[in-house]
Amino acid sequence: MSVKIRLQRHGKKGKPFYWIVAADARAKRDGRYLEKIGTYNPNVNPAEINLDVDGAVKWLQNGAQPTDTAKNILSYKGAMLKNHLVGGVRKGALTEEQAEEKFKAWLEEKAAKIADKEAGLSKAESEAKAKALAAEKAVNEARIEAAKPVVEEVAEEASEEVEAAAETTEEATEEEATEEKAAE
Repeated sequence: MSVKIRLQRHGKKGKPFYWIVAADARAKRDGRYLEKIGTYNPNVNPAEINLDVDGAVKWLQNGAQPTDTAKNILSYKGAMLKNHLVGGVRKGALTEEQAEEKFKAWLEEKAAKIADKEAGLSKAESEAKAKALAAEKAVNEARIEAAKPVVEEVAEEASEEVEAAAETTEEATEEEATEEKAAE
């Protein structure tokens, strides 16, 4: 029986979520599996990967063949490197301690790279928000500037109407006053 390490799709339409499983090569993609060794969520940036590295190495040592995507994920999390180091220990090229040191150094370097990427993403996101805010402010200022002449014209027209209404009321009050005097 040949064993494959592959992805098993879960989640809903448009929002995939994968289990990383060791399964018989003849089984369906989402069918029966031998062991679940991790999860992969590509919906977030950076993608979230939870992997039992030791379980993956055990399956690789027993002859399991990873698919292309699964191989990329295993390389990203260090399972392929650990498998290589375990092979070196078995052949006598390395000691167990040396292999463990190399693996830990690689993990620290990888964690630093991931932290830098996350910092860069958050910085880029904040810069994009700042640019959008500046553009929105510029549009609002342009809108206000364009509305000022209209507001001034409306204000002038309103003041002219008020003055005209005041003149007509003054004339009306003067006429009423003269009519009252004439009536007396």
